[in-house]
Amino acid sequence: MRKAILNPIAMFVIGLLLGGISRLLDIYTQNLGEIFSQMAVWILFGTLISIYSSTKKQAMINILPFCLGMLITYYAVAVLTEGVYNAGYIIGWTVFALCSPILAYFAWMAKEKGIFPKVICCGIIAVSVASSILLFGRLRIYDFIINGLLGYFLFFKRIKR
Repeated sequence: MRKAILNPIAMFVIGLLLGGISRLLDIYTQNLGEIFSQMAVWILFGTLISIYSSTKKQAMINILPFCLGMLITYYAVAVLTEGVYNAGYIIGWTVFALCSPILAYFAWMAKEKGIFPKVICCGIIAVSVASSILLFGRLRIYDFIINGLLGYFLFFKRIKR
């Protein structure tokens, strides 16, 4: 089952779906839209894709189409619905997507043994928390839930590779 989902084509399709859903949630639901517009939830998704990929290379190959698919449909739906969107956000998310293979490489390593992987785990959670505070003003209840899930998957959940 994992191989059926964790491949570049499936990741692209899932990214396309989540991008469109995310934009529609922005439009039609205030609370869910707010959650899926924040970086922390995408850090969680990216981390899960990375750590469940079988190799570092596979993590890198899986994450880029996921991020690009998400961006394509998010902004396509924004254009189709004549929604408000900002060039700065498009550039920022595109840079994030293009850097995602490097981030996936390190996220994959977070499940290895040793001190460096634990530093990576702490860094992932720190970036998630910092993004909520610096980019979106403060931590919200769902940020604690997302970061709790990140902590669980990074520090406690065993993953068979």
